[in-house]
Amino acid sequence: MNLSEFHSCAICPRECRIDRTRAKGYCQAGTELCINLAQLHFGEEPPISGTRGSGTIFFSHCNLRCVFCQNYKISLQGQGRSISTNELLSLFYTLQQQGAHNINLVTPTHYSMILREIIAQAKADRLTIPVLWNSSGYEKVSSLQQMKGLIDIYLPDFKYYHPVYAKKYSGAGDYPVVALNALREMVSQCGFLQLDAEGIAQKGVLVRLLVLPHALAGTQNSLRLLADEFGPDLPLSLMAQYYPAGRAKEYPELNRGITTAEYQAVLDVAQALGFTHIYTQELSSDDSWTPDFVTYESQSIAQTGEFK
Repeated sequence: MNLSEFHSCAICPRECRIDRTRAKGYCQAGTELCINLAQLHFGEEPPISGTRGSGTIFFSHCNLRCVFCQNYKISLQGQGRSISTNELLSLFYTLQQQGAHNINLVTPTHYSMILREIIAQAKADRLTIPVLWNSSGYEKVSSLQQMKGLIDIYLPDFKYYHPVYAKKYSGAGDYPVVALNALREMVSQCGFLQLDAEGIAQKGVLVRLLVLPHALAGTQNSLRLLADEFGPDLPLSLMAQYYPAGRAKEYPELNRGITTAEYQAVLDVAQALGFTHIYTQELSSDDSWTPDFVTYESQSIAQTGEFK
């Protein structure tokens, strides 16, 4: 493995310039791959999980480190184990053999320089299922450009419209601009989500937007921005699963789930803007979320799966 990119790490927008062979930067990752788990996952959006599951690999640490992260033990606390490149390759092949529809790399950004080589080797060898990049959206365009031809499906978040909240909750006031530029690059590489005859994703981009209490994510404005930039055919996943995790209870405004009215207001805007392909989650009457996915195709509504 070439360690040159680790000596002054600038793989993500933080550009810490830390020598990761000697110290830890913002993401807290070193030079070794670290994963928390790898398994078939049935709780992603229907075209991702399908009927046989998504071959999901959760990487430890994160370059965004949101205060409300629901995987905070993995991303903030770094729980997991070191794994060699050969072991990760074997995991790719094992998940494929188990029937996974894709290899789903969760929070992989800070390991991009290693993953490029592994994915290229896997595709040149015997990996035939799509590789999915499941990230916070806080990515450098130059780093994404080095993934071109290696990633089949991008599943980015678009977390914030307002820089002030991006700074407050994720320490990244530049997030809205950075994420939009990253999304442009992802779409330029892969286009919008493409499904096979069975409704399983093969290529393209699906954007996730997590609705926060009190409209703190600015999701309605994000939808307007995305409609202006990419048009109404951009596939969206409107996520209702927020609950106070991680350090969220330190912020009174984040210390509850979202309401039905808050989520419906976002959905109303998405429909008014004419988005044609939206995956949504349903809320129960007590403001807690249930993992049932509903797909909105223009004006028709059909139950399609689960999302956890």
